Amino acid sequence: MNQYERYRPFSGRSVFPPVIKWLLIINISVFIIEKLILNIYTIGDISLREYFIRYFYLWPIDGNFSAHFLPWQVITYQFIHFDIWHIFFNMFALWMFGIELEHNWGSTKFLVFYLLSGIGAAVTQLVIPFIIPGYPGAPTIGASGAVYGVLLAFGFSYPNRPIFMFPFFIPIPAKFFVLLYTGLALIMGISGSTEGNIAHFAHLGGAITGFILFKFGDRLRIYSFFENFTKRKINSYFSTPKKPKYTNIYEINTPQQKRYTTYDEPAPYSANSNIIDGEEITQARIDEILDKISNFGWQNLTEKEKQILFELSQKLK
Repeated sequence: MNQYERYRPFSGRSVFPPVIKWLLIINISVFIIEKLILNIYTIGDISLREYFIRYFYLWPIDGNFSAHFLPWQVITYQFIHFDIWHIFFNMFALWMFGIELEHNWGSTKFLVFYLLSGIGAAVTQLVIPFIIPGYPGAPTIGASGAVYGVLLAFGFSYPNRPIFMFPFFIPIPAKFFVLLYTGLALIMGISGSTEGNIAHFAHLGGAITGFILFKFGDRLRIYSFFENFTKRKINSYFSTPKKPKYTNIYEINTPQQKRYTTYDEPAPYSANSNIIDGEEITQARIDEILDKISNFGWQNLTEKEKQILFELSQKLK
């Protein structure tokens, strides 16, 4: 086992990195709102939960339910769960397998990987009825497809990491754990099993999408596209307009003659300059801090870097 395999995920790092923390918060909040609140209120004779099911569950694109499908459902379904055990096991697996990936990849890359794995699972679930005649059509919910993508990435990143498999609690290398679970999803899907209303092909689709992203995501510049997009949005918030080149005309008197010369000189700091603790904060400095957030997360910024972003944001208010 090499040194990388002996890495301990919790040594000196947050046990709830930013993306995983917010995914947990959003999933749990949606679960509570749907189960405890939406049934209470109605519009006419229809409860808000029925509208929620209609517009945010992932509906099939074939058969009697095709009119219910809406494009955003390939994302929203990932944050909805059937019961307490459904959300518990999905969120526990997301945290257990995702924490180390987010720390090592950076938050932006992990979020893109997670959501695209879930979208891949949704697309698989939508097209399967056209491939397998008679495949039962029903709305799909849950983060399982995205979690299968995370599970596969973990297995490829740390193939020899021992995992205690539920319910036997027997240590098994991550690579075999991944093969076992994806193999079961394939077998159950092909056999047409609908036991427990589990979307096995969605699980398989999430795993396949995760594999493609893990192997080719960097090569295809998928992550850099989203990282650059995010950076541009943040830069547009923090950056200030560029000042024009400063030019002045100086009159020089000499005993021989009177002559004029023009030369460029840096403009002095003005009240609008971004000066923090005597340091002028340039666009390059802002880019450096944003790159650090993207690669290592907010929690790994120095106090000075956090202060710079805070004071710049205050200036823009």
